[in-house]
Amino acid sequence: MSLRFIAPIIAALSLLAPTLASAEPLAQPLSPSGGSPLALTALLAGMALLPFALILVTSFVKVAVVLSILRTAIGAQQVPPNTVITGLAILLSIYIMAPVGHDIFTELRPHIDAYERGDLQVNFSSIEEAGEAGAAPLRAFLMRHADPEDRLLLHELAIELRPPEQHKNVAAEDLLVVVPAFVITELKEAFTIGFILFVPFIIVDLVVANILLSLGMHMLSPTTVSLPFKLLLFVLVDGWYLVVKGLILGYV
Repeated sequence: MSLRFIAPIIAALSLLAPTLASAEPLAQPLSPSGGSPLALTALLAGMALLPFALILVTSFVKVAVVLSILRTAIGAQQVPPNTVITGLAILLSIYIMAPVGHDIFTELRPHIDAYERGDLQVNFSSIEEAGEAGAAPLRAFLMRHADPEDRLLLHELAIELRPPEQHKNVAAEDLLVVVPAFVITELKEAFTIGFILFVPFIIVDLVVANILLSLGMHMLSPTTVSLPFKLLLFVLVDGWYLVVKGLILGYV
């Protein structure tokens, strides 16, 4: 798979790829003329936090929560296992975020080319400039899928948390405002989808429980008896197709 279609996180990491590919640390140690060692250290430290950012600024939260609720609704304790749910959530997130990753890669490409030509040094200024360029498509994605009410609430709260002289420094488009609003919106939508998924399975549980009660089979667990019927229902309606389609189309 091409770098530009993997994820925005990979596009951001590509800024450092030429360094890792062509560096000769023993023969060419870092010097002030080749970049700031402190800036490079800060960049590497920031990369360590990228997995957490990947969870918060992509569709991973909603996809993972929906799949977990679906498993609970069906009643299968560890089927599918957590590893499968997490892996599927990651794959769907990569699929959904691929267009954003392409846009971020396009914005970062001039900085990458300049670095490869030797026209760009790794310092705080270049990192900030590249970060602002790469954050623009991501910010647009987050604002498009964040509830305006959540954005407004967090913007107002961010202003209240700061002294009056800092109020003008808080913008509604700041990532500090947009990211939490996006995460809250994703959780609300995930719970809404989870409720819709839960209803038919609860109905199956109630029907099975009433049948067992009327037959006097008190020793049988309604949950155990209803599990195959819920699995059959999910297969007959092509549940995986509907769930995956609904999750992906939610970001169109």
